[in-house]
Amino acid sequence: MQSVQDLASAVQRVIGNVERVIVGKAEPVAFSLIAVICHGHILIEDVPGVGKTVLTKSIARSIGCSFKRIQFTPDLLPSDVTGVSIYNQKSGNFEFRPGPIMSQIVLADEVNRATPKTQSALLEAMEEAQITVDGVTYQLPQPFMVMATQNPIEYEGTFPLPEAQLDRFMMSIKLGYPRAEDEINILDSHQHHHPLEDLAQIMTADELVLIQQQVRSIHVDPSIREYIVALANATRNHQNIYLGVSPRGSLALFRASQALAAIRGRGYVIPDDIKLLVKPTLAHRIIVNPAARVRSVTSAQILDEILQSVPVPNAWVGGGRGR
Repeated sequence: MQSVQDLASAVQRVIGNVERVIVGKAEPVAFSLIAVICHGHILIEDVPGVGKTVLTKSIARSIGCSFKRIQFTPDLLPSDVTGVSIYNQKSGNFEFRPGPIMSQIVLADEVNRATPKTQSALLEAMEEAQITVDGVTYQLPQPFMVMATQNPIEYEGTFPLPEAQLDRFMMSIKLGYPRAEDEINILDSHQHHHPLEDLAQIMTADELVLIQQQVRSIHVDPSIREYIVALANATRNHQNIYLGVSPRGSLALFRASQALAAIRGRGYVIPDDIKLLVKPTLAHRIIVNPAARVRSVTSAQILDEILQSVPVPNAWVGGGRGR
């Protein structure tokens, strides 16, 4: 097993490689890699043209994973996602033709444009890394990750993701518009060809699987665990929240903090790791009550308030464990 420093170095090389294409977006890129390391899924809510699809392709190419893109539209059927059994006249048997979900990294583009029936085709895949077609269960390749996108501005003809589906996403992130100097760099890099064409593979899928296993050994002190649970409980009892964070949300924050500590070269989690990850892991799981929405209160604002009110552990008490 490699050291935490070696693990951090390997992941940082992947992050640096992706940043050759996704310019000036270090934090969203790091969050995406954290989700990959934690067997998690990412929801990217942003306007068109800021690099959502390119981010997914860059990650897939950097870690040597197979990649498929599904363009979600109102006429898309569940079988278009999972695959379908077709009768073979020669053999007299039904043969399964796998759909695009049978890939290691899947881009569900504009996922909220498909009907709820088609959206639900992702649920089993995202939670159990398997699909069931005609009563037969098929395991998905490992590592497996769904990166879904949706436009937060245009809602005409869309079907908002239900809470049960949102809860399957480990993180929700935004890329946002680039800074002026970063946009100039983007123009320069695209002058002759797309930089994605030159992107090299940094690690193999097998190496990624080993990193996924090793990250789980990162030490999380009992006081940090209590801090995570206290933050989750605060969302369940807040006056402006109709639906708080589920235990799946607490676990997502727990796993993500382990990965963040690892890619920073630490064998233990500190409170600052939790603070940085609270919004991307929890904000999309919270439903703000109608009265608060009228006042334009957002889940991110509520989480800021909760972070201020919940006591922070005095210090990590890891004693250097896991270094």
